[in-house]
Amino acid sequence: MATLAQLAEQLQPDLARQVFTHSSWASERTLSYERLEFLGDSVLGVCISTEIYQRYPDYHEGELAKVRAYVVSRYTCAKVGEALDVSGKLVRSAQEAEAANVVQLVENSNVLAAVVEALIGALYLQMGLDGIIDAVIEAFDEHIIYAASDYVDYKTVLQEEVARTSRELAYEVVRAEGPPHARVFTSTVTLDGEVLGQGKGKTKKVSQQEAAKEALEVLRVRKEESS
Repeated sequence: MATLAQLAEQLQPDLARQVFTHSSWASERTLSYERLEFLGDSVLGVCISTEIYQRYPDYHEGELAKVRAYVVSRYTCAKVGEALDVSGKLVRSAQEAEAANVVQLVENSNVLAAVVEALIGALYLQMGLDGIIDAVIEAFDEHIIYAASDYVDYKTVLQEEVARTSRELAYEVVRAEGPPHARVFTSTVTLDGEVLGQGKGKTKKVSQQEAAKEALEVLRVRKEESS
């Protein structure tokens, strides 16, 4: 079976050029990877949904949705992009005129994720779903396994923990630091106005997950102290 990286080498030149062209480099936005990204997002969703539906026959809808949400997330797509050397391909595709911003772009996880989706979209156009689904699953397989076995959605767990009390949870991004291509976000989670947790991450979602994780630990300690 060909890997996703091997299939990428078989892309028609015009499609390959579009996959690795950022909108700021293109004379028209439609010549960048954005349209292919739109398509690839849907194709990736179909591939992953089909695989986890078949792989985990005992999972109910909510469990399947949790696994899919993690696997198709920007974070995971960026990780796959690192494995596929998307940064290197972007650098090699950049012309001299783009040299000024190429370093920032290749360090941006959102760009890496977008290019992975664009690549999947382009491969789908050229080879069809049957021609790429096995390679897509192979590229994301370790993330599927992690999501199904080890990943914890701390925000959902926290919501379920406080649901019985009718108390109100609220998340807030309180700080964003660093250059645009390497932002670090700080978020807090409050329960009826009391700050229970704070977390940092490269995306707002990750920082909120970390805040929820800290809040759960606070609630656990309080429960132990009161018992």
